[in-house]
Amino acid sequence: MKDVAFGQYYPVPSPVHRMDPRIKLLLVIAYIVMIFFCTTYTAYFLCFALVLAVTWTARVPFRKVLRSIRPLLFIIAFTLIINLFFHQSTQDTVTISLYFWKWELPDVIWAGWWKMSLNWTGIDFAAKMVLRLTLLVMGPAILTLTTTPIELTDGIESLLKPLALLHFPVHSLAMIMSIALRLIPTIMEETDKIILAQKARCADFDSGNLFKKAKALLPVIIPLFVSNLRRADELADAMDSRCYRGAKGRTKMKRLRTHWRDWIAVLLIAALFAFLLFLRYDFFGWAWIAAVI
Repeated sequence: MKDVAFGQYYPVPSPVHRMDPRIKLLLVIAYIVMIFFCTTYTAYFLCFALVLAVTWTARVPFRKVLRSIRPLLFIIAFTLIINLFFHQSTQDTVTISLYFWKWELPDVIWAGWWKMSLNWTGIDFAAKMVLRLTLLVMGPAILTLTTTPIELTDGIESLLKPLALLHFPVHSLAMIMSIALRLIPTIMEETDKIILAQKARCADFDSGNLFKKAKALLPVIIPLFVSNLRRADELADAMDSRCYRGAKGRTKMKRLRTHWRDWIAVLLIAALFAFLLFLRYDFFGWAWIAAVI
């Protein structure tokens, strides 16, 4: 649990760390939307190349980004199995393309039982779903690795500021999200300590069926809940003793400002997004690009 990357900040000097948090939030949202427009392996490869380029520019070890996938390995494996065996084929052939290479494969059913079947369509669809889920996790992980919780709070609050005209508690929402994001590594570390302490008292978390394993986790969940409630109470007292009263009358020591590197990143993401849209919808009759790539 201590190796979970989501919610942890990796402090190194880099252009990505110095970017405006508002721009980074908008770019991550655009990246997530862009993932859902990917329909070919070429598009997924370009998105993965984007993740590698941003990770290299941010000077963050790529293994830290890969660790963000660990908590979702069960979901990814479950998605792979479901789509691999339960995806129904509706075509005679399957086209698998990557850049200049294309493969036309006959969609024959290798094995089938009840509503389950194994064919090239299911393999192709399951592989794309796994790639989509993996890329969806890696993008936000880079955001949290290169942005402090305070910067995230300021960026969220600035982006949602128009909702304040509707009397929406923008500052309170941003503060809650910032505290929750900041406490993720702390809770993971505390959970690991409680598990080690219970194992030192001869607790067994590995043997038995699913119900016995769930029952064995009670000595971990109860002290974890008590500790987090105590931490929340101490945090509330600390904020109250420092005269925290929400957004009313608060000023910023550091104002958010955009720089030229932010707009360069926006142009690069916009260009990649537009290219993927051209490949999928052929807006200007560029079908020859899709035929080649």
